[in-house]
Amino acid sequence: MVLLHSPPPSFDDPMEMLTACHEKVRHFARLATRLAEHVQQHGADNQAVDAATAVIRYFDVAAPLHHADEDDDLYPALIKLGDPSLTANIQRLSAEHESLADLWCIVKLWLMKIQSGQADQPPAELTEFALRYPQHARDEESLIYPHAQRLGATLLGELGQKMASRRRH
Repeated sequence: MVLLHSPPPSFDDPMEMLTACHEKVRHFARLATRLAEHVQQHGADNQAVDAATAVIRYFDVAAPLHHADEDDDLYPALIKLGDPSLTANIQRLSAEHESLADLWCIVKLWLMKIQSGQADQPPAELTEFALRYPQHARDEESLIYPHAQRLGATLLGELGQKMASRRRH
């Protein structure tokens, strides 16, 4: 039996790459929630420390790059299309990046305690974080990303190059 795997997303298709990032957002938000349950049952064991480290790595490194991809490159390009409804959605979702970052700061403090072996109770904000981040991703995928096709292949290629460059620095 031959298993066919699709190639991993690449910066040649920036929208595919942004969507793949959203899959990771969903994964790591779920992992943070599962971690709270794990710590309650098993304490801050090695598995908990590894999971906390993975969640921190994603939301400290990849998520800010992803938000920059949107806020600095994709969103300004889409705003130039002059679509008032699209622009309003972009402004709302861009503003959410800041409130999500604020939630992340609170959740990160808890994860850092787990990394140091402390089995503290999760912050009340964990539930909001784990719900809002995936909802934010779904909103971007349904309200914003479909409009990217209107930018054309050349501009999308330039966006992909900027995204790749951002990660080299």
